[in-house]
Amino acid sequence: MSDPLPDEIEDVLWDEACRRGDAIRSFLERNPDGATAGDVAELAAALNLSQATAYRLIKLFRAGGTILSLVDRKRGRPQGHRVLDDKREEIILTTIKAYYLKRTRPTVSQLVRDVQTNCISAGFKPPHRRTIVARLEDIDLQQRARRRGEQKIVKATTPVPGTFGASRPLEMVQIDHTKADVFVVDEETRQPVGRPWLTLAMDVCSRMVTGFYLTMDAPSRLSTSLCLLHSVFDKSAWLREREITEPWPVAGLPDTVHVDNGADFRSRAFKRGCQDAGIAIEWRPPGEPRFGGHIERLIGTQMGRLHLLPGTTFSNEQDLGDYDSKRHAALTLHELERYIALDIVGSYHHSIHGGLGRPPIAVWRDHEGEIPLRLPQDRMRFWLTFLPEQERTLRPTGVHLFGLRYWSAALSADVGRSDRRLLVKFDPRDMARIFVRRPSGNFVEARYADLTLPSITLHEAVTARRTLLAKGRREVDTRAIVRTAIAQRELLETATRKTAAARRGTTSSKSKVDDRGWGSLRGVDSSKPVPFVEDAD
Repeated sequence: MSDPLPDEIEDVLWDEACRRGDAIRSFLERNPDGATAGDVAELAAALNLSQATAYRLIKLFRAGGTILSLVDRKRGRPQGHRVLDDKREEIILTTIKAYYLKRTRPTVSQLVRDVQTNCISAGFKPPHRRTIVARLEDIDLQQRARRRGEQKIVKATTPVPGTFGASRPLEMVQIDHTKADVFVVDEETRQPVGRPWLTLAMDVCSRMVTGFYLTMDAPSRLSTSLCLLHSVFDKSAWLREREITEPWPVAGLPDTVHVDNGADFRSRAFKRGCQDAGIAIEWRPPGEPRFGGHIERLIGTQMGRLHLLPGTTFSNEQDLGDYDSKRHAALTLHELERYIALDIVGSYHHSIHGGLGRPPIAVWRDHEGEIPLRLPQDRMRFWLTFLPEQERTLRPTGVHLFGLRYWSAALSADVGRSDRRLLVKFDPRDMARIFVRRPSGNFVEARYADLTLPSITLHEAVTARRTLLAKGRREVDTRAIVRTAIAQRELLETATRKTAAARRGTTSSKSKVDDRGWGSLRGVDSSKPVPFVEDAD
């Protein structure tokens, strides 16, 4: 611990130090060439100190020349002094590392019990609780919090002297995922189906949301790619489909996307697609969540708004209480998507942002004329780059994908010409069309073979197929199957016996015919040899 400041010293101690300083200063002035033991003894008597203490104070004053150096120090052990033997010190440190610095976050009381138990087992006297707590305090607070997963302490003890920002819109776009704090229901049955995942993209400069994607599937390259596609392209048609009239003016390729170290952001397809379009990828340093602070705060804001919806799970169990989220769930995935979009283009974009002091859309409009609107040179190629794919065989009936059948006249020339499986690209948000790469390398658009079918999402298609299969399984009469299987088994056994008996009867008849043809052997003693008669010439 560092020395206290002069104004932190008690008056009595400070006054005594000043008296000592005056006496020693006069002593040194009288004895510039050195003092005898008798001179030091006189000084010690004047200050009411031992001769050894007088020598020590003279040395301190010569070295520092300050009154503070002459203040009486507290009696007791020096700061940081340890009196435990090495064996018990080792047991305490080993137990702290093995049992306390864990993400299960055991309590200090549990640590004390563990240390004392280990000491007793080793034949040593257990140390006092204060001693064990003192060893804990010797460990750096932030290091201890990181090992225990105490993120609030890590955040509170992490200096952030600089700022992470951008000078203009689309210079830096952050993307991240979160599980929505609300249950959604099925489109048909209106029964709860789970909590969806939300992927958000945000422009760091203006704090405008550049795009989002809502899905029931866990974060993946797909959700990241579809969020980026929504971010880059004009949203006018998308808004019209959802009957939203508020503008969402954000469009264009970002210079850099700022993402975490998740596998979806490290996928080869995502990296190659960004490189091809001239988008740099910047990954956050591992274990440094503050570098994603802008998008994290946006996610927190959006989740807070979802806590007003029926079916919310809130952010913690205390807020949830006895509220039954599943029973109160009311919105489908489509309805929740529209709700989030309305909230973004209405409330969020037009409300004052705490970090900006202005609405995000106002900041965007200020820079709109300066933003170099950079769009993909080949929009279709860029779009297809980020879409998911499957491989399928081209049949005479078309391409079959997720239980749906697609056809294009452009595929007629390829039917039956090759055994190669074709690459099929699809947009999970709109399964009315797919894109098939022909053997020549060109992509062609294929639509439903039945053009009367409406557009559905991949989730709806998979759910409908799963429902149909479940219905089919429920309609199966297992008893009827067993009864017919037993009847078939009996039929086979009966037929086999009849056939075998008939064949045995046929064999006996053939033997009698053969005996008559060769003459009867009755009356011939077969035990006697038949004499051999050689033919005469």
